[in-house]
Amino acid sequence: MKTLKIIALGSPGVGKGTYAVEITSKYGVLHISSGDIFRENIKNETELGLKAKSFIEKGELVSDDVTIEMMKERLSREDAREKGFYLDGFPRTIPQAEALAVDVPVDMVINYKADPEVIIQRLSGRRVCKKCGAIFHVTNLPPAVEGVCDKCGGEIYQRADDNPESIKERLKVYEEKTKPLINYYQEKGLLREVTVNEDFGSHKDEILAKIFKLIEEN
Repeated sequence: MKTLKIIALGSPGVGKGTYAVEITSKYGVLHISSGDIFRENIKNETELGLKAKSFIEKGELVSDDVTIEMMKERLSREDAREKGFYLDGFPRTIPQAEALAVDVPVDMVINYKADPEVIIQRLSGRRVCKKCGAIFHVTNLPPAVEGVCDKCGGEIYQRADDNPESIKERLKVYEEKTKPLINYYQEKGLLREVTVNEDFGSHKDEILAKIFKLIEEN
């Protein structure tokens, strides 16, 4: 199979990170997360990282220009060129999508969809480790010991915005911001959609079969 270059779209709680683990394992592509790239640049105090930090410290969104340059630098590295990638969190705007298309043509854009009530159930039950960031769920993926991370022993907590009202607002904002991007990729003939209402823990094979079929039929 040729080197794959995939963009992942989907609302908070839809499972992009979970599917990333399976896709990267099966197809040998890199999981490139915009959040990871931001943290890497800020930690290493690169020129772009310092620019991004100045926006964040003022409580502003990092500009498209800085975001684009940061992501282009990562995607230009040899490992991304040779292995391909599953791109999570970028692009988020039409200018970002247009800039990406100039240098890095992608094969497909997967838009993961789930019903709002499913997302609310997933996120309101989500718990996160304060120490290592591992994610658990009170019903779908509980830790072995309540309140304690299986991986590092850290304290598990519920994020302040993982309550039903906040989640509804986040979903509304996501839909408003992402609709132009979905339309953009639809017009380009690159958009593929998959509905993932099922619980991954008990329907893993079924969900992955749908996603892998989508990729391999492209």
